[in-house]
Amino acid sequence: MAASEVNSYDKPQQADLDRCVHCGLCLNACPTYRELRVEMDSPRGRIYQMAQVASGEAEIGPSYIEHIELCLACRGCETACPSGVEYGRLVEAARAEIETKIRRPWRERFIRHMVFRKLLPSRFNLGLAGAVLYLYQASGLKKLVRTLGFLPRRLSEMESLAPEIETPFFFRYYGQVLAAEHAERYRVAFLGGCIANISFARLNEATVRVLRKNGCEVSIPAAQGCCGALHVHAGMREEARKLARRNIDAILDGNYDAIITNAGGCGSTLKEYGELLEHDPAYAEKARRFSALVKDVTEFLASIEMNLNLMAAPLVVTYQDSCHLAHGQKIRSAPRKLLASVPGLELREMQLSDLCCGSAGIYNVVHTGMAMALLEKKMASVNGTGAEVIVTANPGCMLQLAAGVRKYGRGQRVAHVVEILDDAYGKP
Repeated sequence: MAASEVNSYDKPQQADLDRCVHCGLCLNACPTYRELRVEMDSPRGRIYQMAQVASGEAEIGPSYIEHIELCLACRGCETACPSGVEYGRLVEAARAEIETKIRRPWRERFIRHMVFRKLLPSRFNLGLAGAVLYLYQASGLKKLVRTLGFLPRRLSEMESLAPEIETPFFFRYYGQVLAAEHAERYRVAFLGGCIANISFARLNEATVRVLRKNGCEVSIPAAQGCCGALHVHAGMREEARKLARRNIDAILDGNYDAIITNAGGCGSTLKEYGELLEHDPAYAEKARRFSALVKDVTEFLASIEMNLNLMAAPLVVTYQDSCHLAHGQKIRSAPRKLLASVPGLELREMQLSDLCCGSAGIYNVVHTGMAMALLEKKMASVNGTGAEVIVTANPGCMLQLAAGVRKYGRGQRVAHVVEILDDAYGKP
């Protein structure tokens, strides 16, 4: 596909821009506007800037890039918008246009190349990076570095957000088909993600166990790979398309009842493969079929006749909405329904549960200061509930909230919804 063809639609489209009537109802739903009170760092302000660029009245310069990239792309504004503005589509298109029109400094180009083209799409490279990080963490070197304070403050904050590596990696399940417990009712494919295979391996295993407890034969397709969500958020849409085609080829013809993910951020992108590949004549129709099969694990479990043979769990929990699950996929009740099914569990709602915690993919690494400011406020809401467990439905949120507990919390446990279910089913 020629670059000129890509550029013709990898930019904000006028029809999408025109839907915004600049009413301002999005402002209070925007984490960066709430924090900074700067109009250009609100959804309305960013759309105004996109329109100026689209009309040729403004150029793609440092100020524009700064405001667009400071956005968390949490889509909270979409929920608040009465005009149905698809802001997530707009900001991702704006980032794609930036990526095709500017040349970044060489250090930034190198880091993006290594992360997005070499690390995330490669099972071998992820495994190698995981092994190195595991040695750093298990050897005591990580603890020594933290204790002695070798790292500057910014690097120290970034290092605190690094995931713990879990061995053995989930990659060992790739290519396996795991039978349903009791009577088989569904055949599903499970997507292990990319980084989740090395840092949330136990969560992935818990997800598979819960699915099997609920009559699912679970396939973990061998040829699956990174979903491309982080690439889309970074404006690297062509790289995301390559990954989407790979997953479609690996999974679509498996005759599955559903394609399951346990990551709210990944699921949002997987459900938008049809949009991502809408101009690809060879994959457009297949992408639409693929996206129609994608289900978040909470969405899927809440839609079936669930196995309610659950042990009592006398826990007080609070639930943090994953932005891309609540605002992108419009899934709010399903996780709460699953939590309510656990005997003895008390769910205490926090204030502003659907306001972003500051994770947002790699946002907390790239914009650590803003991410930590949002996290501090989030933890105040969490602490106000008195809950002993913070539950969410996205691994990225789990990392951010775990950092929040270490810095601002009261020793709370951070867990995924399916981990709570797995415990209640009596995990081995």
